[in-house]
Amino acid sequence: MDLKDQLKNLFPDHEHTEEEKDLTNENDIWMQDDPIICKYEKRKGKPITILEGYTGADKDFKKLAKEIKTKLSVGGSFKDDRIIIQGDYRNKIMEILKEKGFKVKRVGG
Repeated sequence: MDLKDQLKNLFPDHEHTEEEKDLTNENDIWMQDDPIICKYEKRKGKPITILEGYTGADKDFKKLAKEIKTKLSVGGSFKDDRIIIQGDYRNKIMEILKEKGFKVKRVGG
């Protein structure tokens, strides 16, 4: 049982206002004007895809990383304001980001 469920049990008659609904929307990620850079590298002989150049909050970029890893069913991490995805998934990642409304720039290869 998470905090939201506990609060519903404590205050069953409470109705959410429009302002509270806007704050609780977890799918909102800050959109930027500059493109996110999507590049390909090999580390220790294995391919990786790196996303960098996001200027918003770290928590938004972490949400985006989790969503990409879940959709592609791959491993990866978030380090130094970069998303590192295991494997060469540039085309699929660029499609996902474009669907969300981001501008994406492909670098290298």
